[in-house]
Amino acid sequence: MRGLVCFVLSVYLLILIARSLVSYLPSARNGRAGEVLSRLTEPVLAPVRRMLPPVRAGAAAIDLSSLAVGFGIILLRAVIC
Repeated sequence: MRGLVCFVLSVYLLILIARSLVSYLPSARNGRAGEVLSRLTEPVLAPVRRMLPPVRAGAAAIDLSSLAVGFGIILLRAVIC
């Protein structure tokens, strides 16, 4: 059971990293890959985004929710696996 949890956490971390990378490519972000990655990650990222608002950097805002969730997954994996 523990092995399955570790596997799922690892896969989700890879999906989260893929979403972060795709977000820099407008054509991919608006395409099928971006849509699938968004549907997989948004249920977890949305509540974190409400608790952790974007950080202002001049005229831009940096969304730290994926970083926080990724860090949380890494911590969980360190404890569980």
